[in-house]
Amino acid sequence: MKFTDSPTHKVTFRQQNIYIKRDDLLHSDFSGNKARKFYYFLKSDFKDVKKIVSYGSAQANSLYSMSVLAKLKGWQLEFYVKHISNYLKQNPQGNYKAALENGAKIIEKDESCLHEYISKNCLDEESLYIQEGGREKEASFGVEILANEIKDWQIKNSIKNLVVSLPSGTGTTALFLQKYLDCKVITCPCVGKEQYLKKQFFLLEKDETLHPIILNTEKNYHFGKLYNEFYEIWSELKSSTNIEFDLLYDPLGFLTLINSNYFNNKYTILYIHQGGLLGNNSMIDRYKRKLTFNN
Repeated sequence: MKFTDSPTHKVTFRQQNIYIKRDDLLHSDFSGNKARKFYYFLKSDFKDVKKIVSYGSAQANSLYSMSVLAKLKGWQLEFYVKHISNYLKQNPQGNYKAALENGAKIIEKDESCLHEYISKNCLDEESLYIQEGGREKEASFGVEILANEIKDWQIKNSIKNLVVSLPSGTGTTALFLQKYLDCKVITCPCVGKEQYLKKQFFLLEKDETLHPIILNTEKNYHFGKLYNEFYEIWSELKSSTNIEFDLLYDPLGFLTLINSNYFNNKYTILYIHQGGLLGNNSMIDRYKRKLTFNN
């Protein structure tokens, strides 16, 4: 499998022109920021590896992407989660269902620190261990390709005052984009707060001058919790741009962006669409139940 340059679409949102880098369209099965992060593992030869071992939530985007990676490489995926709800077990959907269909072994393990548990008990010489969300130095391989695509697009279209915007979980993609781009990269913490995101940056890059700009959110949001304003801006984006975005990260990404000093005609905004649409159906169902209850 070889990536082609994902398209960039120009849209208008709230009377501002924004460019959307459509990494959700990279490939039908292997797309978004996880495909960029895992591209090194896809293209490299691991003679002794027979399985991937990782951990996260039962609906993580990384779970599905790793299951695709494992299937393409002929490996087994062992993915550890702290909890799988009875509802999800009885009604598989989203990333969980798709990963199971790809042959993933999703193992429920109630441990305070899955990273430590896996390191001590689950690895051998045939295992390739990938940390939660793909926070690995090897992620720079695929993200550099993304950065080069952005540079080529910027030169071809004579783009001035470029600012690249994307929301962050571990912040790995944003960090390596800032490393390879000359323009500003702005992001917001979707998992935890600013200090958590800074900690993730320092795990991969000690030089703080190479870190992206972290935008503060107007209020504290809890990852995975439903907020009316998230669903509202997601719906508005879909209506205004004819593009479906992720319901978990992108609403906060856009709310933070439009409330920042960068959302004006001084800057050219390139927003990275990082995929993650497989989980939208279950999120939409949750929102519909919440909105019906509230009404």
